[in-house]
Amino acid sequence: MTTAEQAPLRETPDSYGAYPRLTEEQIELLARFGARHPKRAGETLYREGDQACDFHVILSGKVMMVEGYGLEDRVISVHGAGRFLGELNLLTDQAVLLTAVMGEPGEVLTVPVAHLRDLAMQDPNLGDQIMRACLIRRSILIGLGTGFRIVGSRYSPDTRRLREFAARNRLPHRWIDLEQDKGAEAVLRRLGITPEETPVVILGAEHVLRNPTNAELARALGLPAPCAGNDVCDLIVVGAGPAGLAASVYGASEGMATVALDAVATGGQAGTTSRIENYLGFPAGISGSELADRAVIQAEKFGARISVPADATALEEHEGYHAVRLSDGTTITGRTVVIATGVCYRRLPLPRLEEFEGVSVYYAATVAEAQSCRNDPVAVVGGGNSAGQATLFLAQHSAPVRLLIRGGDLAKDMSRYLVDRIEHCPQVEVLLHTEVRELIGEKGSLEALKVENNQSGERSMFQARALFVFIGATPHTDWLAGQLSLDDHGFVLTGPAADPTGEENPSRIGRAPLPLETSRPGVFAVGDVRSGSIKRMASAVGEGSMAIRLVHEYLQGAKEPVLS
Repeated sequence: MTTAEQAPLRETPDSYGAYPRLTEEQIELLARFGARHPKRAGETLYREGDQACDFHVILSGKVMMVEGYGLEDRVISVHGAGRFLGELNLLTDQAVLLTAVMGEPGEVLTVPVAHLRDLAMQDPNLGDQIMRACLIRRSILIGLGTGFRIVGSRYSPDTRRLREFAARNRLPHRWIDLEQDKGAEAVLRRLGITPEETPVVILGAEHVLRNPTNAELARALGLPAPCAGNDVCDLIVVGAGPAGLAASVYGASEGMATVALDAVATGGQAGTTSRIENYLGFPAGISGSELADRAVIQAEKFGARISVPADATALEEHEGYHAVRLSDGTTITGRTVVIATGVCYRRLPLPRLEEFEGVSVYYAATVAEAQSCRNDPVAVVGGGNSAGQATLFLAQHSAPVRLLIRGGDLAKDMSRYLVDRIEHCPQVEVLLHTEVRELIGEKGSLEALKVENNQSGERSMFQARALFVFIGATPHTDWLAGQLSLDDHGFVLTGPAADPTGEENPSRIGRAPLPLETSRPGVFAVGDVRSGSIKRMASAVGEGSMAIRLVHEYLQGAKEPVLS
Protein backbone atom coordinates (compact mmCIF):
# COMPACT_ATOMS: atom_id res chain seq x y z
CA MET A 1 0.00 0.00 0.00
CA THR A 2 1.39 3.44 -0.94
CA THR A 3 1.89 6.34 1.43
CA ALA A 4 -0.93 8.15 -0.35
CA GLU A 5 -3.35 5.28 0.35
CA GLN A 6 -2.41 5.32 4.06
CA ALA A 7 -2.91 9.09 4.44
CA PRO A 8 -5.71 10.12 6.83
CA LEU A 9 -8.78 11.11 4.85
CA ARG A 10 -9.54 14.32 6.63
CA GLU A 11 -11.11 16.76 4.19
CA THR A 12 -8.99 19.84 3.50
CA PRO A 13 -10.74 22.96 4.87
CA ASP A 14 -11.88 25.55 2.38
CA SER A 15 -9.92 28.81 2.32
CA TYR A 16 -10.85 31.97 0.44
CA GLY A 17 -13.19 30.05 -1.86
CA ALA A 18 -10.52 27.64 -3.12
CA TYR A 19 -12.62 24.52 -2.43
CA PRO A 20 -16.29 25.56 -2.66
CA ARG A 21 -19.08 23.05 -2.30
CA LEU A 22 -21.50 23.15 -5.23
CA THR A 23 -25.23 23.41 -4.65
CA GLU A 24 -27.67 20.68 -5.67
CA GLU A 25 -28.99 22.95 -8.43
CA GLN A 26 -25.49 23.48 -9.83
CA ILE A 27 -24.79 19.74 -9.76
CA GLU A 28 -28.08 19.06 -11.55
CA LEU A 29 -27.08 21.57 -14.26
CA LEU A 30 -23.67 19.91 -14.65
CA ALA A 31 -25.27 16.46 -14.80
CA ARG A 32 -27.08 17.43 -18.02
CA PHE A 33 -23.70 17.59 -19.75
CA GLY A 34 -21.94 14.70 -18.01
CA ALA A 35 -22.19 11.16 -16.72
CA ARG A 36 -22.06 9.52 -13.27
CA HIS A 37 -19.43 6.85 -12.59
CA PRO A 38 -18.96 4.58 -9.55
CA LYS A 39 -15.32 4.50 -8.39
CA ARG A 40 -13.33 2.08 -6.25
CA ALA A 41 -10.87 3.09 -3.53
CA GLY A 42 -7.39 3.47 -5.06
CA GLU A 43 -8.75 4.15 -8.56
CA THR A 44 -7.18 7.16 -10.33
CA LEU A 45 -9.34 9.76 -12.09
CA TYR A 46 -6.38 11.33 -13.89
CA ARG A 47 -2.61 11.37 -13.51
CA GLU A 48 0.05 14.00 -13.21
CA GLY A 49 1.33 14.90 -16.67
CA ASP A 50 -1.90 14.04 -18.52
CA GLN A 51 -2.57 16.53 -21.31
CA ALA A 52 -6.35 16.26 -21.22
CA CYS A 53 -8.62 16.16 -18.19
CA ASP A 54 -12.38 16.24 -17.74
CA PHE A 55 -14.20 18.27 -15.10
CA HIS A 56 -14.92 16.04 -12.08
CA VAL A 57 -17.47 16.63 -9.32
CA ILE A 58 -17.42 14.33 -6.28
CA LEU A 59 -20.91 13.02 -5.52
CA SER A 60 -19.87 10.66 -2.72
CA GLY A 61 -16.64 9.30 -1.27
CA LYS A 62 -13.36 11.18 -0.99
CA VAL A 63 -10.60 12.02 -3.47
CA MET A 64 -6.93 12.69 -2.67
CA MET A 65 -4.83 15.06 -4.77
CA VAL A 66 -1.34 13.52 -4.79
CA GLU A 67 2.00 14.87 -5.92
CA GLY A 68 4.54 12.38 -7.26
CA TYR A 69 2.12 9.46 -7.32
CA GLY A 70 4.16 6.26 -7.49
CA LEU A 71 7.36 8.09 -6.51
CA GLU A 72 6.82 10.23 -3.42
CA ASP A 73 3.05 10.00 -2.82
CA ARG A 74 2.70 13.39 -1.16
CA VAL A 75 -0.96 14.12 -0.41
CA ILE A 76 -1.67 17.80 -1.09
CA SER A 77 -5.39 17.92 -0.34
CA VAL A 78 -8.46 15.74 0.27
CA HIS A 79 -11.96 16.52 -1.02
CA GLY A 80 -15.41 15.14 -0.36
CA ALA A 81 -18.94 15.27 -1.74
CA GLY A 82 -19.98 18.47 -3.50
CA ARG A 83 -16.50 19.64 -4.43
CA PHE A 84 -14.98 19.72 -7.91
CA LEU A 85 -11.41 18.85 -8.88
CA GLY A 86 -8.79 20.64 -10.95
CA GLU A 87 -7.15 24.06 -11.01
CA LEU A 88 -6.13 26.58 -13.67
CA ASN A 89 -5.33 23.79 -16.15
CA LEU A 90 -9.11 23.33 -16.56
CA LEU A 91 -9.35 26.78 -18.18
CA THR A 92 -6.04 26.87 -20.06
CA ASP A 93 -5.64 23.26 -21.31
CA GLN A 94 -2.33 22.91 -19.47
CA ALA A 95 -1.12 19.52 -18.31
CA VAL A 96 -2.39 18.09 -15.02
CA LEU A 97 0.01 18.74 -12.14
CA LEU A 98 -1.42 16.36 -9.50
CA THR A 99 -2.88 12.85 -9.57
CA ALA A 100 -6.48 12.43 -8.41
CA VAL A 101 -6.90 9.16 -6.45
CA MET A 102 -10.06 7.82 -4.85
CA GLY A 103 -9.31 7.60 -1.13
CA GLU A 104 -12.73 6.15 -0.36
CA PRO A 105 -15.14 4.44 -2.76
CA GLY A 106 -17.85 6.68 -4.14
CA GLU A 107 -19.44 8.22 -7.21
CA VAL A 108 -18.04 10.94 -9.49
CA LEU A 109 -19.76 13.14 -12.07
CA THR A 110 -17.58 13.60 -15.17
CA VAL A 111 -18.21 16.55 -17.51
CA PRO A 112 -16.15 17.24 -20.67
CA VAL A 113 -14.22 20.49 -20.22
CA ALA A 114 -15.48 21.68 -23.61
CA HIS A 115 -18.93 22.13 -22.05
CA LEU A 116 -17.74 24.39 -19.23
CA ARG A 117 -18.04 27.52 -21.37
CA ASP A 118 -21.65 26.69 -22.23
CA LEU A 119 -22.37 26.01 -18.57
CA ALA A 120 -20.84 29.34 -17.53
CA MET A 121 -23.13 31.14 -19.96
CA GLN A 122 -26.18 29.39 -18.50
CA ASP A 123 -25.10 30.03 -14.91
CA PRO A 124 -22.64 32.98 -14.66
CA ASN A 125 -22.37 32.50 -10.90
CA LEU A 126 -21.14 28.95 -11.45
CA GLY A 127 -18.63 30.17 -14.04
CA ASP A 128 -17.31 32.85 -11.69
CA GLN A 129 -17.09 30.35 -8.84
CA ILE A 130 -15.08 27.89 -10.93
CA MET A 131 -12.70 30.55 -12.27
CA ARG A 132 -12.07 32.08 -8.85
CA ALA A 133 -11.41 28.67 -7.30
CA CYS A 134 -9.05 27.69 -10.13
CA LEU A 135 -7.02 30.90 -9.75
CA ILE A 136 -6.76 30.51 -5.97
CA ARG A 137 -5.78 26.83 -6.28
CA ARG A 138 -2.98 27.75 -8.69
CA SER A 139 -1.70 30.29 -6.16
CA ILE A 140 -1.88 27.68 -3.40
CA LEU A 141 0.12 25.17 -5.44
CA ILE A 142 2.79 27.77 -6.19
CA GLY A 143 2.96 28.78 -2.53
CA LEU A 144 3.31 25.15 -1.43
CA GLY A 145 6.11 24.55 -3.91
CA THR A 146 4.27 21.63 -5.44
CA GLY A 147 3.74 20.62 -9.06
CA PHE A 148 6.36 19.25 -11.44
CA ARG A 149 9.93 18.86 -10.17
CA ILE A 150 13.09 20.40 -11.55
CA VAL A 151 16.13 18.43 -10.39
CA GLY A 152 19.47 20.09 -10.96
CA SER A 153 22.45 21.97 -9.60
CA ARG A 154 22.11 25.57 -8.50
CA TYR A 155 25.30 26.26 -10.45
CA SER A 156 23.92 24.92 -13.74
CA PRO A 157 22.84 27.60 -16.26
CA ASP A 158 20.21 25.20 -17.63
CA THR A 159 18.76 24.65 -14.17
CA ARG A 160 18.49 28.42 -13.71
CA ARG A 161 16.90 28.75 -17.16
CA LEU A 162 14.22 26.16 -16.41
CA ARG A 163 13.47 27.62 -12.97
CA GLU A 164 13.14 31.12 -14.37
CA PHE A 165 10.83 29.94 -17.16
CA ALA A 166 8.61 28.10 -14.68
CA ALA A 167 8.50 31.05 -12.27
CA ARG A 168 7.78 33.68 -14.94
CA ASN A 169 4.96 31.54 -16.37
CA ARG A 170 3.49 30.94 -12.91
CA LEU A 171 3.80 27.17 -13.32
CA PRO A 172 3.65 25.31 -9.99
CA HIS A 173 6.91 23.46 -9.50
CA ARG A 174 9.48 22.40 -6.93
CA TRP A 175 13.22 22.73 -7.34
CA ILE A 176 15.26 19.84 -5.95
CA ASP A 177 18.80 21.13 -5.44
CA LEU A 178 21.49 18.51 -6.06
CA GLU A 179 23.87 20.37 -3.75
CA GLN A 180 21.59 20.73 -0.73
CA ASP A 181 18.61 18.35 -0.99
CA LYS A 182 19.54 15.06 0.65
CA GLY A 183 16.80 13.19 -1.20
CA ALA A 184 17.80 14.40 -4.68
CA GLU A 185 20.02 11.46 -5.57
CA ALA A 186 17.46 8.95 -4.26
CA VAL A 187 14.84 10.44 -6.60
CA LEU A 188 17.25 10.21 -9.54
CA ARG A 189 18.17 6.60 -8.72
CA ARG A 190 14.52 5.54 -8.77
CA LEU A 191 14.24 7.06 -12.24
CA GLY A 192 17.50 5.55 -13.48
CA ILE A 193 19.11 8.97 -14.01
CA THR A 194 22.65 9.96 -13.06
CA PRO A 195 23.50 13.42 -11.63
CA GLU A 196 25.49 14.10 -14.80
CA GLU A 197 22.27 13.90 -16.83
CA THR A 198 20.61 16.72 -14.90
CA PRO A 199 18.80 19.02 -15.01
CA VAL A 200 15.68 16.94 -15.51
CA VAL A 201 12.00 17.80 -15.23
CA ILE A 202 9.73 15.18 -13.63
CA LEU A 203 6.06 15.20 -14.60
CA GLY A 204 4.94 12.11 -12.72
CA ALA A 205 6.63 8.72 -12.72
CA GLU A 206 6.17 8.27 -16.48
CA HIS A 207 7.07 11.74 -17.77
CA VAL A 208 10.75 12.68 -17.41
CA LEU A 209 12.38 15.36 -19.59
CA ARG A 210 16.17 15.44 -19.77
CA ASN A 211 17.41 19.04 -19.95
CA PRO A 212 14.49 20.23 -22.11
CA THR A 213 14.50 23.54 -23.93
CA ASN A 214 11.97 26.09 -22.75
CA ALA A 215 9.84 25.26 -25.78
CA GLU A 216 9.99 21.52 -25.04
CA LEU A 217 8.96 22.10 -21.44
CA ALA A 218 6.14 24.40 -22.57
CA ARG A 219 4.79 21.79 -24.97
CA ALA A 220 4.98 19.05 -22.33
CA LEU A 221 2.94 21.25 -20.01
CA GLY A 222 0.33 21.99 -22.65
CA LEU A 223 1.26 25.58 -23.52
CA PRO A 224 0.29 26.07 -27.19
CA ALA A 225 3.07 26.27 -29.77
CA PRO A 226 3.20 28.95 -32.47
CA CYS A 227 1.21 27.69 -35.43
CA ALA A 228 2.63 28.53 -38.84
CA GLY A 229 0.64 28.01 -41.99
CA ASN A 230 -0.66 29.61 -45.14
CA ASP A 231 -3.53 31.35 -43.37
CA VAL A 232 -3.24 35.08 -42.82
CA CYS A 233 -4.55 36.19 -39.42
CA ASP A 234 -6.10 39.59 -38.83
CA LEU A 235 -3.90 40.59 -35.91
CA ILE A 236 -0.50 39.54 -34.60
CA VAL A 237 0.30 40.79 -31.10
CA VAL A 238 3.99 40.56 -30.23
CA GLY A 239 4.37 40.67 -26.47
CA ALA A 240 1.87 39.46 -23.86
CA GLY A 241 2.26 41.96 -21.06
CA PRO A 242 -0.69 44.17 -19.99
CA ALA A 243 -0.70 46.12 -23.28
CA GLY A 244 -0.43 43.00 -25.45
CA LEU A 245 -3.05 41.09 -23.48
CA ALA A 246 -5.44 44.05 -23.69
CA ALA A 247 -4.97 44.18 -27.47
CA SER A 248 -5.55 40.40 -27.64
CA VAL A 249 -8.75 40.57 -25.59
CA TYR A 250 -10.25 43.45 -27.56
CA GLY A 251 -9.08 42.17 -30.93
CA ALA A 252 -10.45 38.67 -30.39
CA SER A 253 -13.68 39.92 -28.82
CA GLU A 254 -14.36 41.98 -31.95
CA GLY A 255 -14.05 38.95 -34.18
CA MET A 256 -10.46 39.31 -35.35
CA ALA A 257 -8.38 36.17 -35.88
CA THR A 258 -5.78 37.02 -33.21
CA VAL A 259 -2.40 35.45 -32.46
CA ALA A 260 -0.38 36.64 -29.46
CA LEU A 261 3.30 35.76 -28.99
CA ASP A 262 5.70 36.20 -26.09
CA ALA A 263 9.33 35.16 -25.75
CA VAL A 264 9.18 34.41 -22.03
CA ALA A 265 5.78 34.55 -20.31
CA THR A 266 2.38 36.18 -20.28
CA GLY A 267 2.03 39.14 -17.94
CA GLY A 268 5.31 40.88 -18.73
CA GLN A 269 6.88 42.89 -15.91
CA ALA A 270 3.45 43.21 -14.28
CA GLY A 271 3.23 39.42 -14.02
CA THR A 272 6.14 39.45 -11.58
CA THR A 273 4.55 42.09 -9.33
CA SER A 274 3.31 40.76 -6.00
CA ARG A 275 0.54 43.33 -5.50
CA ILE A 276 -0.76 46.25 -7.56
CA GLU A 277 -2.76 48.58 -5.34
CA ASN A 278 -3.48 51.55 -7.62
CA TYR A 279 -5.15 49.77 -10.55
CA LEU A 280 -8.70 50.91 -11.18
CA GLY A 281 -11.39 48.61 -9.81
CA PHE A 282 -9.24 46.70 -7.30
CA PRO A 283 -9.25 48.75 -4.07
CA ALA A 284 -7.76 45.88 -2.08
CA GLY A 285 -5.08 45.37 -4.73
CA ILE A 286 -4.45 42.45 -7.06
CA SER A 287 -1.32 40.48 -7.83
CA GLY A 288 0.19 40.88 -11.27
CA SER A 289 0.07 37.13 -11.77
CA GLU A 290 -3.68 36.91 -11.07
CA LEU A 291 -4.37 39.85 -13.38
CA ALA A 292 -2.33 38.20 -16.13
CA ASP A 293 -4.02 34.81 -15.66
CA ARG A 294 -7.46 36.42 -15.81
CA ALA A 295 -6.50 38.29 -18.99
CA VAL A 296 -5.19 35.10 -20.63
CA ILE A 297 -8.41 33.23 -19.81
CA GLN A 298 -10.42 36.16 -21.15
CA ALA A 299 -8.44 36.40 -24.41
CA GLU A 300 -8.62 32.65 -25.02
CA LYS A 301 -12.36 32.67 -24.25
CA PHE A 302 -12.82 35.02 -27.22
CA GLY A 303 -10.66 32.84 -29.45
CA ALA A 304 -7.20 34.42 -29.26
CA ARG A 305 -4.29 31.99 -29.57
CA ILE A 306 -1.48 32.80 -27.12
CA SER A 307 1.88 31.07 -27.62
CA VAL A 308 4.80 30.96 -25.15
CA PRO A 309 7.73 30.82 -25.69
CA ALA A 310 7.68 32.47 -29.10
CA ASP A 311 10.68 34.75 -29.61
CA ALA A 312 10.23 37.26 -32.47
CA THR A 313 13.47 37.84 -34.38
CA ALA A 314 12.36 39.89 -37.40
CA LEU A 315 9.47 41.86 -38.88
CA GLU A 316 9.28 41.25 -42.61
CA GLU A 317 6.99 41.54 -45.60
CA HIS A 318 5.50 38.45 -47.21
CA GLU A 319 3.32 38.67 -50.31
CA GLY A 320 2.05 42.07 -49.27
CA TYR A 321 1.34 41.14 -45.64
CA HIS A 322 3.25 41.60 -42.41
CA ALA A 323 5.30 38.58 -41.34
CA VAL A 324 6.80 37.98 -37.89
CA ARG A 325 9.67 35.51 -37.98
CA LEU A 326 10.40 33.52 -34.80
CA SER A 327 13.66 32.09 -33.48
CA ASP A 328 12.56 28.52 -34.31
CA GLY A 329 12.11 29.44 -37.98
CA THR A 330 8.32 29.71 -37.81
CA THR A 331 6.74 32.66 -39.62
CA ILE A 332 3.35 34.11 -38.65
CA THR A 333 1.62 36.25 -41.28
CA GLY A 334 -1.01 38.90 -40.56
CA ARG A 335 -2.82 41.94 -41.87
CA THR A 336 -1.83 44.03 -38.88
CA VAL A 337 0.72 43.85 -36.06
CA VAL A 338 0.66 45.32 -32.55
CA ILE A 339 4.11 45.50 -30.97
CA ALA A 340 3.95 45.27 -27.17
CA THR A 341 7.34 43.77 -26.34
CA GLY A 342 7.92 46.05 -23.35
CA VAL A 343 11.23 46.61 -21.62
CA CYS A 344 13.70 44.79 -19.41
CA TYR A 345 15.59 46.07 -16.39
CA ARG A 346 19.19 47.05 -16.93
CA ARG A 347 21.99 45.03 -15.37
CA LEU A 348 24.32 46.49 -12.79
CA PRO A 349 27.88 47.10 -14.09
CA LEU A 350 29.50 44.80 -11.55
CA PRO A 351 32.30 42.23 -11.75
CA ARG A 352 31.17 38.60 -11.32
CA LEU A 353 27.52 39.55 -11.93
CA GLU A 354 26.88 36.63 -14.31
CA GLU A 355 28.17 34.21 -11.67
CA PHE A 356 25.37 35.24 -9.29
CA GLU A 357 22.49 35.83 -11.73
CA GLY A 358 19.64 33.36 -11.34
CA VAL A 359 21.11 32.03 -8.08
CA SER A 360 21.39 35.14 -5.89
CA VAL A 361 20.75 38.08 -8.23
CA TYR A 362 17.22 38.43 -9.61
CA TYR A 363 15.22 40.78 -11.84
CA ALA A 364 11.80 39.77 -10.50
CA ALA A 365 10.36 39.22 -7.02
CA THR A 366 7.81 36.42 -7.17
CA VAL A 367 6.93 33.63 -4.73
CA ALA A 368 9.65 31.46 -6.29
CA GLU A 369 12.41 33.99 -5.55
CA ALA A 370 11.01 34.73 -2.09
CA GLN A 371 11.10 31.04 -1.19
CA SER A 372 14.78 30.81 -2.11
CA CYS A 373 15.75 33.52 0.38
CA ARG A 374 13.13 33.10 3.10
CA ASN A 375 14.21 34.63 6.45
CA ASP A 376 17.51 35.82 4.93
CA PRO A 377 18.72 39.43 4.61
CA VAL A 378 18.19 40.77 1.06
CA ALA A 379 18.72 44.01 -0.86
CA VAL A 380 16.68 45.75 -3.53
CA VAL A 381 18.17 48.26 -5.98
CA GLY A 382 15.90 50.80 -7.65
CA GLY A 383 13.71 53.81 -6.99
CA GLY A 384 10.59 53.15 -9.06
CA ASN A 385 7.28 51.45 -8.33
CA SER A 386 8.58 47.99 -9.25
CA ALA A 387 11.36 48.31 -6.68
CA GLY A 388 8.89 49.56 -4.07
CA GLN A 389 6.41 46.73 -4.67
CA ALA A 390 9.22 44.16 -4.54
CA THR A 391 10.54 45.62 -1.29
CA LEU A 392 7.18 45.36 0.47
CA PHE A 393 6.59 41.85 -0.83
CA LEU A 394 10.02 40.60 0.23
CA ALA A 395 9.55 42.17 3.68
CA GLN A 396 6.87 39.52 4.28
CA HIS A 397 9.44 36.74 3.74
CA SER A 398 12.90 38.15 4.56
CA ALA A 399 14.51 40.37 7.17
CA PRO A 400 15.99 42.82 6.96
CA VAL A 401 15.25 44.22 3.47
CA ARG A 402 17.50 47.10 2.44
CA LEU A 403 16.29 49.37 -0.38
CA LEU A 404 19.17 51.08 -2.18
CA ILE A 405 18.58 54.15 -4.34
CA ARG A 406 21.13 56.41 -6.06
CA GLY A 407 19.24 59.63 -5.37
CA GLY A 408 18.24 61.40 -2.20
CA ASP A 409 14.44 61.35 -2.52
CA LEU A 410 12.45 58.11 -2.42
CA ALA A 411 9.32 59.92 -3.65
CA LYS A 412 10.92 61.24 -6.85
CA ASP A 413 10.00 58.21 -9.02
CA MET A 414 7.82 56.14 -6.65
CA SER A 415 4.09 56.48 -5.99
CA ARG A 416 3.22 58.12 -2.69
CA TYR A 417 1.26 55.13 -1.35
CA LEU A 418 4.34 52.90 -1.73
CA VAL A 419 6.63 55.46 -0.13
CA ASP A 420 4.31 55.75 2.90
CA ARG A 421 4.14 51.98 3.37
CA ILE A 422 7.91 51.55 3.03
CA GLU A 423 8.60 54.32 5.55
CA HIS A 424 6.30 52.61 8.07
CA CYS A 425 7.58 49.06 7.49
CA PRO A 426 9.96 48.04 10.32
CA GLN A 427 11.56 45.29 8.21
CA VAL A 428 12.76 47.80 5.58
CA GLU A 429 15.81 50.04 5.75
CA VAL A 430 16.16 52.70 3.03
CA LEU A 431 19.70 53.68 2.04
CA LEU A 432 19.82 56.92 0.02
CA HIS A 433 22.69 57.95 -2.29
CA THR A 434 23.84 54.32 -2.23
CA GLU A 435 25.27 52.19 -5.05
CA VAL A 436 26.49 48.59 -5.11
CA ARG A 437 30.20 48.25 -5.86
CA GLU A 438 30.97 44.57 -5.19
CA LEU A 439 29.25 41.20 -4.81
CA ILE A 440 30.81 39.00 -2.14
CA GLY A 441 30.33 35.24 -2.04
CA GLU A 442 31.48 31.91 -3.42
CA LYS A 443 30.16 29.60 -6.16
CA GLY A 444 27.36 31.99 -7.07
CA SER A 445 25.98 32.08 -3.52
CA LEU A 446 25.80 35.71 -2.42
CA GLU A 447 26.90 36.46 1.13
CA ALA A 448 27.31 40.23 1.31
CA LEU A 449 27.32 43.49 -0.63
CA LYS A 450 29.95 46.21 -0.62
CA VAL A 451 28.24 49.57 -1.21
CA GLU A 452 29.32 53.19 -1.58
CA ASN A 453 27.67 56.48 -0.66
CA ASN A 454 27.89 58.44 -3.92
CA GLN A 455 28.08 61.78 -2.05
CA SER A 456 30.61 61.09 0.69
CA GLY A 457 32.47 58.26 -1.05
CA GLU A 458 32.25 56.23 2.16
CA ARG A 459 32.14 52.46 1.62
CA SER A 460 30.52 49.85 3.84
CA MET A 461 29.49 46.22 3.75
CA PHE A 462 26.40 44.34 4.93
CA GLN A 463 25.04 40.81 4.69
CA ALA A 464 22.73 39.96 1.79
CA ARG A 465 21.76 36.51 0.56
CA ALA A 466 19.95 37.89 -2.49
CA LEU A 467 19.98 41.04 -4.59
CA PHE A 468 16.92 42.22 -6.55
CA VAL A 469 17.58 44.71 -9.35
CA PHE A 470 14.97 47.12 -10.75
CA ILE A 471 16.90 49.90 -12.47
CA GLY A 472 16.28 51.68 -15.75
CA ALA A 473 14.55 50.14 -18.73
CA THR A 474 15.88 48.92 -22.06
CA PRO A 475 13.27 48.34 -24.79
CA HIS A 476 12.95 44.96 -26.50
CA THR A 477 13.47 46.32 -30.00
CA ASP A 478 16.69 44.67 -31.25
CA TRP A 479 14.59 42.52 -33.59
CA LEU A 480 13.13 45.66 -35.23
CA ALA A 481 16.42 47.27 -36.24
CA GLY A 482 16.12 48.71 -39.75
CA GLN A 483 12.41 47.84 -39.92
CA LEU A 484 10.80 50.68 -37.94
CA SER A 485 11.77 54.20 -36.86
CA LEU A 486 13.17 54.19 -33.31
CA ASP A 487 14.18 57.06 -31.05
CA ASP A 488 17.71 57.59 -29.74
CA HIS A 489 17.08 55.16 -26.86
CA GLY A 490 15.64 52.38 -29.02
CA PHE A 491 11.94 52.96 -28.25
CA VAL A 492 9.45 52.72 -31.13
CA LEU A 493 8.28 56.03 -32.60
CA THR A 494 4.56 56.32 -33.29
CA GLY A 495 2.12 58.84 -34.76
CA PRO A 496 3.52 61.93 -36.52
CA ALA A 497 6.93 61.39 -34.88
CA ALA A 498 7.29 58.10 -36.74
CA ASP A 499 7.02 59.68 -40.20
CA PRO A 500 6.97 63.48 -39.89
CA THR A 501 7.56 64.12 -43.59
CA GLY A 502 5.35 61.34 -44.94
CA GLU A 503 8.33 60.02 -46.90
CA GLU A 504 9.33 57.16 -44.58
CA ASN A 505 6.88 54.79 -46.23
CA PRO A 506 5.38 55.76 -49.60
CA SER A 507 2.73 53.02 -49.28
CA ARG A 508 0.95 55.15 -46.68
CA ILE A 509 -0.80 56.82 -49.66
CA GLY A 510 -0.40 60.38 -48.51
CA ARG A 511 -1.83 60.06 -45.00
CA ALA A 512 -0.14 60.74 -41.69
CA PRO A 513 0.41 57.81 -39.30
CA LEU A 514 -2.45 57.06 -36.93
CA PRO A 515 -1.78 57.93 -33.23
CA LEU A 516 -0.19 54.57 -32.27
CA GLU A 517 0.94 53.59 -35.76
CA THR A 518 4.63 53.16 -36.49
CA SER A 519 6.59 54.15 -39.59
CA ARG A 520 5.25 51.01 -41.28
CA PRO A 521 1.53 51.20 -42.15
CA GLY A 522 -0.55 48.64 -40.28
CA VAL A 523 2.06 48.12 -37.55
CA PHE A 524 1.25 49.69 -34.18
CA ALA A 525 3.23 49.99 -30.94
CA VAL A 526 1.75 50.13 -27.43
CA GLY A 527 2.88 50.09 -23.82
CA ASP A 528 6.38 50.55 -22.46
CA VAL A 529 8.11 49.82 -25.78
CA ARG A 530 6.56 52.93 -27.34
CA SER A 531 8.51 56.18 -27.28
CA GLY A 532 6.83 58.66 -24.96
CA SER A 533 4.63 56.13 -23.15
CA ILE A 534 3.61 56.78 -19.54
CA LYS A 535 5.23 53.57 -18.20
CA ARG A 536 2.22 52.67 -16.06
CA MET A 537 0.13 49.53 -16.30
CA ALA A 538 -3.19 51.35 -16.63
CA SER A 539 -1.92 53.39 -19.58
CA ALA A 540 -0.48 50.25 -21.19
CA VAL A 541 -3.87 48.51 -20.97
CA GLY A 542 -5.50 51.63 -22.37
CA GLU A 543 -3.11 51.78 -25.31
CA GLY A 544 -3.58 48.09 -26.06
CA SER A 545 -7.34 48.60 -26.16
CA MET A 546 -7.09 51.81 -28.19
CA ALA A 547 -4.86 50.13 -30.74
CA ILE A 548 -7.71 47.83 -31.83
CA ARG A 549 -9.88 50.83 -32.74
CA LEU A 550 -6.99 52.12 -34.86
CA VAL A 551 -6.46 48.68 -36.41
CA HIS A 552 -10.10 48.76 -37.56
CA GLU A 553 -9.57 52.23 -39.00
CA TYR A 554 -6.48 51.10 -40.85
CA LEU A 555 -8.12 47.97 -42.27
CA GLN A 556 -11.12 49.93 -43.49
CA GLY A 557 -8.86 52.08 -45.62
CA ALA A 558 -6.47 49.35 -46.73
CA LYS A 559 -6.73 47.23 -49.81
CA GLU A 560 -5.83 43.55 -49.97
CA PRO A 561 -2.96 42.86 -49.64
CA VAL A 562 -2.31 45.50 -47.00
CA LEU A 563 1.20 46.43 -48.22
CA SER A 564 2.18 47.51 -51.69
